[in-house]
Amino acid sequence: MQNFIPILTSSVNLDKGLVYTLVKQTIGNGLLTSGGTQWVHDRKFIAPTFHTSILNKYTMTISEKTNILIKCLEKEIERNSGNAIDIVPFVGKVILDITCDTAMGVNLRIQEVESDLKSVIDRMFQLNFERILQPWFWIDWLYYLSSNGREFKSVLNKFQKFSNEIIRKKKALRQSQGNHVSINNDDEFHIGVQKKTGFLDLLLDENEKTDNPLSDDQLQAQVHTFLLAASDTTAAVLIWTLFLLGNNLEHQEKLHEELEKYSQDAETLADGTKLSQLKYLDRVIKEALRLYPAGPFITRYLNEDVKIGDYILPQNVEVVLPIITLHRNPELWPEPAKFDPDRFLPENSRDRSPYAYIPFSGGPRNCIGQKFALLSMKTILTAIFRKWRVKSVKTSDMIHFHFSITYRPTEVFLYFIPKK
Repeated sequence: MQNFIPILTSSVNLDKGLVYTLVKQTIGNGLLTSGGTQWVHDRKFIAPTFHTSILNKYTMTISEKTNILIKCLEKEIERNSGNAIDIVPFVGKVILDITCDTAMGVNLRIQEVESDLKSVIDRMFQLNFERILQPWFWIDWLYYLSSNGREFKSVLNKFQKFSNEIIRKKKALRQSQGNHVSINNDDEFHIGVQKKTGFLDLLLDENEKTDNPLSDDQLQAQVHTFLLAASDTTAAVLIWTLFLLGNNLEHQEKLHEELEKYSQDAETLADGTKLSQLKYLDRVIKEALRLYPAGPFITRYLNEDVKIGDYILPQNVEVVLPIITLHRNPELWPEPAKFDPDRFLPENSRDRSPYAYIPFSGGPRNCIGQKFALLSMKTILTAIFRKWRVKSVKTSDMIHFHFSITYRPTEVFLYFIPKK
């Protein structure tokens, strides 16, 4: 673990590795993929849009989308006559619904109407990951001659066309309305209907204040980073958390007891202040992130030599930091495969290095959106467990998982048992 610290805390070795240059073709040169002075500029520019006061404004949107999720689950449970249901597609849709609304300020109603946006995004990520596993396709001209390369270009063009149209309409609407969005029910993207401030609106606000504004391509890259990276990672962690609670019923029962203690009404828990009181829920999510970090590996390109013990890692090499291995190191985490949220009790965490647990990375390049992700997950989990107990069909040794950009199960079938 000590080997990680000089790299993670460096203010010089901020560049991501080669793999991220391939990811860049999907999401653009945004905060996740940029490096050097560009990343420093982007981080300072975007930081105000993730202030706690801004995140609190998203709680209504997250709650609204969560209520739709509950209704969708109710219909699916009734349709299946009490049989187990796969929660992976439901979680994917609600998180994408939330991030579209909060990232771009548009209400796409992804959970309620047929949309190919989710399948387009999923296919982009899958093709991107398959390319990462085939180094000969890291050569652009060769990749785009292949069937996968042609398909990737097609789905990427669809997604970029979609986001470009929203950015164009947002900018035009702001100019015509003096930067105030008004109701326009005829808009296919529901831009006018969405009166709450989204990430894109905040970026446009910041653009008007600075002498060094983002270009349209840079705006698109930042929005793509929030939309794609946030939706994929948050969904993955939420799925794993439900899976773990469905396999550890004694811990799930403690969560039910906590929810009963703080409120008899689920709606009163749907705000940041109330959610922060749910300490056991917080430990549950932390333990899920320990066992199944959304990004199990991160990379860094070294711009200068790094001395680690008696060894020197030379400049101009790429290093891989295996977060999942760190999180399952038995010297740091006794019985590392065991799901035990109480590892994160204050008395059990007091002597633990902050770099023993880095689900959102660490140092200067830690995830700027982690508070947003946790707010979304806590709201959704609270709503589900106020209404049901869940039991997983499969255990951890039976589950199949895959990589796209994140690490997630292919399916998670749960029984939903109504609470009495």
